[in-house]
Parts: sequence; structure tokens; C-alpha cells
Amino acid sequence: MTHPAWTRLKQDVSELQAAQVKDGSIPDAALHARARELVHAVGVALHDLAAELPHDEDYLTAVGKDLTRWADAGFGVPDFLDSLVAFHPQEQRVDGLPHLVLFPMYTQNGSTDRRVEAVLLQVRWPELVARLEAEQFSNALFVPVTFLDFTPGYDTNSAVLFPETVAVREVPTFTWGAIFADREAARFRRVVRAAAETTRLALPPDAARLLDDQRLAEETFILWDLVHDRTHMRGDLPFDPFMIKQRMPYFLYSLEELRCDLTAFRAAVRLEGEGVPHARYVQYAILFDRLFRFPVTGSRVRNYDGLGGQLLFAWLHQHHVLHWTDSRLTIDWPQVPAAVIALAEQIEQLYWRSIDRPKTAHWLAAYALVSGTVTPHPASAWARGDLPLDGPPKGFTDAVLDDEFPLSMFYEALSRKIGDVVASTRGITA
Repeated sequence: MTHPAWTRLKQDVSELQAAQVKDGSIPDAALHARARELVHAVGVALHDLAAELPHDEDYLTAVGKDLTRWADAGFGVPDFLDSLVAFHPQEQRVDGLPHLVLFPMYTQNGSTDRRVEAVLLQVRWPELVARLEAEQFSNALFVPVTFLDFTPGYDTNSAVLFPETVAVREVPTFTWGAIFADREAARFRRVVRAAAETTRLALPPDAARLLDDQRLAEETFILWDLVHDRTHMRGDLPFDPFMIKQRMPYFLYSLEELRCDLTAFRAAVRLEGEGVPHARYVQYAILFDRLFRFPVTGSRVRNYDGLGGQLLFAWLHQHHVLHWTDSRLTIDWPQVPAAVIALAEQIEQLYWRSIDRPKTAHWLAAYALVSGTVTPHPASAWARGDLPLDGPPKGFTDAVLDDEFPLSMFYEALSRKIGDVVASTRGITA
């Protein structure tokens, strides 16, 4: 958007961020006069932009009131509950519909500091996805979007916009979750291309097309995310699913995220058999993103997404579907679906047994599943069985190393070769 009100708002919000501390407040009274000027200017810009976004008028009005209330109260910890509950993008999933979102929040995979952030985005709701959501994969909370513009907090790796990141006085019922398909697709295309070239992997023609076509990749990720997102709430789950805030070993989060991805993979295999466009692309996207991007992205401190990718790679290698021979990666493509689904069934069996087990026994079974395929750190207390079996679960969690499952030699080498490419995807949108 080139509207002058957005340009002003973006500049003013960026300046306001500089005055905030970690919890979103502005404790330095010397900065309050300028902060009030900025809040007023942002309010004027919101009013001007509301005419361009009539479907967001109630929400933008509420944002203006929350900003004013924050300033009048002396810029303490911000509370934008009223505007958060007024925002309902899930009720208008119309392809191309724009939204202006402004909240004090932290950005996942970006910063844990709460800052006022502004994002211009548009909904992406392809006809194919709309039909499948209505007929097979109901998910009323799922809102796929793409960037139009953003303030510095989103010049990061963050590709989500979730209500739980917003500063509020009490936690409301969450009614939507937004995922930026353009960022997901763009970084996938760049990293996977580099990884395929580095490993000399011969890509099938349709996989190569996926890397060449940003719009196709976006639509593919939207379908993948649709099924993945709803899977968190479905299946034979442990009684206390991982979405509820609790402290537990990070490899359990690895299994949950991988379970959702492999469920989407299995659904894509079925959809391909039914002649659904994009289903084959979803399989390639899940496979390549998990194998190539996830393990070499981010730090090694409790990197649960990275571990999920390591598990999938090692599983395929040990089942003789993926081969690293003569410094070249090859994949027996016809064998991939059955092997991936077999891993999904192992995780599902673990989950099904969970309600008959004590918590720590479930954790031990989950560790056995992962460590049976991915080699743990030699110093691991878990691998030695040196755990406080007579103590509370907290002791089990404390015993998990930050890098309980280090990268294999393959991934160490791959990380060195494509690390710069991974880093270059920060803030990417296309």
C-alpha cells in the first residue's frame, strides 16, 4: 500500500518501538511527551486508513481507543484486549482482502520483546483450499495471508500472526490464527534449491516446478498449513495436549509438529489419488522443508522443528529410501509415501498408548521412539537412563540437554554449505 497515511503510521510506530522496553511499557518519563505525539499521529493515520478498509472499521476504532488509554495511563504495560476481540479476520476469508493489523506483541521466531507492530496483509484463500476446507478439512480459525508491508518486528523469520502474542490483561478465547504463506513459500524455494544443488539431488519435474513458481508454492503451503493446523486438535492425543502451556522435554514438541506434518502428507497422498491439484506438491513441500530447511535453521538450543527434520531424514535413510552415496543424495521416489506413512503410524501408536501411561512413562516412550532413529548426545542422562525416577517430572525435563540430539555429520556439512542462504531468507516475502 502506498497510501500516505500508511507511510506515516509505519514511521511513527517504528519510532514508538524504540522507546519501549521488553514488556511493552515506556518507563522513561522523559520520553512520554514524544510518545503521546506519536500515539496521536498513529490514531489520525488509523482514522484515515479506516476509509480504505471499511471491513476493519470497528477493529481500527478499538485500536485507536486502546492506544489512547495506554497513553493516558502513563505508558505502562500495554493492554489491547478490546481491540483484539474486535478483530475477526476468520469471518471474511476472501482472496485478496486487505487488513491493517496493529498490536503490541512479540513476533514468533523474531523477538520475545513486546513492541507495537503494524502489518499490512491480505488474505489468500484459493478456490481449491476453500472447497477442501468446506468439504473435508474444516478449520474455521485458519487464516492464510501474505505480506503487503510491515514494521521492523516482521523483518525477521516470523511467518505467523497469533492472538496469543498480543499484550492483554486476560487471555481471551482465540478465534483465528494467521500464517504468511508468501514468506513460507519464498524461503522454502530459496533454501531447497540451494540444498538440492549442494547435494546434487535430481528433482522430479513437478518438484522443480514448485521451486520455480512462487504463487504455486504459496497455494501449496496454504493447503499444507490447513491440514497441519487442524491436526493439533484431532486424533488420539495425550489427555494434556502440547498446546496447553506446560514445561516438558522439547522432543515431545518435535513429535507433535512432525505428527501434524505427516498427517498432512498422508492426506496429500490420498488427495493425489483422488486427482486433487496441488496434492503432489504438498508432499514435496513437506518432505523438502523438513529434510533441508528445518534442521539447519535456528540455534541448537531445544530446536524441536530441527529435530523433527532430523528424525524424518534418518528414518528414510535407515529404511533405504534416501541414500547418500558417492557424495550425492538420491531418493527412491515410489517408496517415499509408504515410508513416511510408516513413521506417522509409529507416532500415532505412541499417542494412542499415551492415555494408558503415566506422564513420565509416556515421555520415556517418546524418547525411545526418537532415539531409536536419531542418535542422542553421548553425554545424555536420558540415553544412559540416569533419570530421577522417584522424583517429579520436572527432574526429567531438567535432564534434557539443550542439544539432546546433535546434528549428524551430513547436516553439519550441509549447514556450513547453505547457512548463508538460510540466513538470507530473514524478512523475505517473495
